[in-house]
Amino acid sequence: MTYAKKPAPGHLAMVPFVSVADMMDLVNTRGIETVLREIAAHIEADFKRWPEFDKTPRVAAHSPEGVIELMPTADAQNYGFKYVNGHPKNMKEGFQTVTAFGVLSSVANGYPILLSEMTVLTALRTAATSALVGRYLAPENAATMAIIGNGAQCEFQALAFKALVGIKAVRLFDIDRAASEKAARNLAGSGLDVVICDSGQEVVQGAEIITTCTADKQNATILTDNMVGAGVHINAIGGDCPGKTELHRDVLLRSDIFVEYPPQTWIEGEIQQLDKTHPLTELWQVMTGQAKGRTDARQITLFDSVGFAIEDFSALRYVHDCVQQGAAHVELDMLADPDDPRDLFGMVKRAEA
Repeated sequence: MTYAKKPAPGHLAMVPFVSVADMMDLVNTRGIETVLREIAAHIEADFKRWPEFDKTPRVAAHSPEGVIELMPTADAQNYGFKYVNGHPKNMKEGFQTVTAFGVLSSVANGYPILLSEMTVLTALRTAATSALVGRYLAPENAATMAIIGNGAQCEFQALAFKALVGIKAVRLFDIDRAASEKAARNLAGSGLDVVICDSGQEVVQGAEIITTCTADKQNATILTDNMVGAGVHINAIGGDCPGKTELHRDVLLRSDIFVEYPPQTWIEGEIQQLDKTHPLTELWQVMTGQAKGRTDARQITLFDSVGFAIEDFSALRYVHDCVQQGAAHVELDMLADPDDPRDLFGMVKRAEA
């Protein structure tokens, strides 16, 4: 953990900023599969000390167009938050559906120690979390994953499951075939066998892992009961706000359900469809050995993923570690820090001269 250090008198308090260009440089320099594995390791380490964190469901401002959210958490050393939006209509207008930035600060004095883009980083941490959970819940020796919804998250998910779970083949389906063709082009040369399918029923054939990641902000039935065979692991990442789901309720009733933080998942996840007495397992308990993950070859496991602030904290902690090791960034003069903490006005007056 890192504390913000008081600069020497007369020196500005500078904050490292990782831009989109810097994040792309980090990914391309280290290699995307390496970055995914390293972020997953940070997430796993933080999940294993889950009780140490302050936790709250994200603070959301909903509108007919989408949602804007703040996702805060803290441990004894550092505080982190992410600002993120979700606007499904944006794609038709030439904008990203999801954009984000984040801050990591020192609890000791409140000074930020990192400001980072998190549009790319959120895609990386979401994929890293999915594949990390897959290591605990997917069938042994799973080789094929189906991805329903081939938008911005698709390729990250495929490469994360390759890097962490060892899948060898990806089957793609999207109602917009151009999205599947885009994903197939981007995954060319990745070492994955990529097949584009014409329907949801076709895409799940032979897949041990099914990932759903659609963007529309509505209750939808992307995955029906007849599409899910015994022994499958479902990675449901598209349902992430009130009123948005992807799975038929019958699929939930057949599955053992694993979640990040129940108070948030009940609001935003697939389990919106269930009574709150329905049994759930928290992932941190699986990772610490306090609860069981997959126990049977015929068991259907479901990761009802909505994304939680500790995952963003872990990702920011990872990027901060990389910056400390020399990763690309710029220093921002964003903290007023006069030599005499009582003389903020005097600092302004002296700048006039």
